[in-house]
Amino acid sequence: MTFRAPALDPSICLVYADDAIIVLDKPSGLLSVPGRGADKQDCLSARVQAEYADAMVVHRLDMATSGLIVMARGALVQRTLSEAFANRLVAKRYQAVVHGEVTTLVNEWRVIDLPIGVDWPNRPRRVVDQLNGKASITRLQANDFDATQRVSHVTLEPQTGRTHQLRVHMQAIGHPILGDALYAPAAIAARSPRLLLHASELGFAHPLTGVPMQFSLQRLKYPGDHHTKR
Repeated sequence: MTFRAPALDPSICLVYADDAIIVLDKPSGLLSVPGRGADKQDCLSARVQAEYADAMVVHRLDMATSGLIVMARGALVQRTLSEAFANRLVAKRYQAVVHGEVTTLVNEWRVIDLPIGVDWPNRPRRVVDQLNGKASITRLQANDFDATQRVSHVTLEPQTGRTHQLRVHMQAIGHPILGDALYAPAAIAARSPRLLLHASELGFAHPLTGVPMQFSLQRLKYPGDHHTKR
């Protein structure tokens, strides 16, 4: 079930709020938290904290990624949610549009198990690093394929939380995400004005009541696509 509440500030895409949590729909192009420099202070957390003084960061999405993100109201809730993320008790799914035809059996998941490390000469890029990389696992399911555009709509489920994990894994298996300026070849990056990666589902136990909470924002489309359902 998806819960919704009106935003106090139209720049905040509020999905749900109560006394413990705030769930938001972060737009692509907006930082989750402040960056370095005066030009990187506008971010989702700052906008939310202007309305909810007790809001605290629990996790982040890349600047280029859109979708669901949760903030805690107060230190106790932040610790509880942070532990849930650390212990992999939070269910996360993403929608992406990628280059080429991705094939998986109907209703089955493909596992991408490739360790990821820092690409030191080219930071902030990451690379698959079999020797020194950290274990990184992503589950992948193909949803549909647009034969005209030669792109696939896929669901991605990270089992670990490495920086740029989904972007690195899709590039590594030959299906970079459209609009990915860091990892896709220039021609594929140029096919979309934004990274076509969206955090579409988020599920966790409410930090105070323990009640299961499930949020869904299924709305990532490639302009002009004519995809056919598998």
